Amino acid sequence: MKWTVIQLQKFRNNAMKIDDYIEVAADLRQRDPEIRGASPIHVSGKADIDSQKVTFHLHLTGTLILPCSRTLADVEYPINIRSIETFMLKPLEYDLDELEEIHDVQGGIIDLMPIIQELLLLEVPMQVYCEAAINDPALQTGKDWEVMTEEQFELEQQQQKKKVDPRLAGLAELLKGDEE
Repeated sequence: MKWTVIQLQKFRNNAMKIDDYIEVAADLRQRDPEIRGASPIHVSGKADIDSQKVTFHLHLTGTLILPCSRTLADVEYPINIRSIETFMLKPLEYDLDELEEIHDVQGGIIDLMPIIQELLLLEVPMQVYCEAAINDPALQTGKDWEVMTEEQFELEQQQQKKKVDPRLAGLAELLKGDEE
């Protein structure tokens, strides 16, 4: 995923097709120890080349192997990323979309590997759960705690608001008398 500007100029005013598999597991593990592995990442898309810039329209697919947040078991996390990356060949002001990232060409070489690695690292979720952690009742409750959905939490909060603390029941009776 590395080209010189001269190689890319052969495709000027034509779209260069990209369809390749890359190995990034070792590099990702080095940059983020939470990542235990990765399948070969399929990079597809095209590159639009003109005299001012090179624009890559990328689609990355594959899987990352991450630890389950509850059990530390391996979880395959699917990756499906679309990105537009632009390399400016000449330093000119250019009207670009908000979705595009602008990069400079370093030494006449365009290298997509650091950008692809960064895109993959940004996709790593803060928490991921394996099927056992979701379906095992033993992992859903413990001493003085239980896993609940947001709806269950909101319902419980509403029920607690309706309950009157028995120590304050007498005060509640007095307040009811004042309101009448």
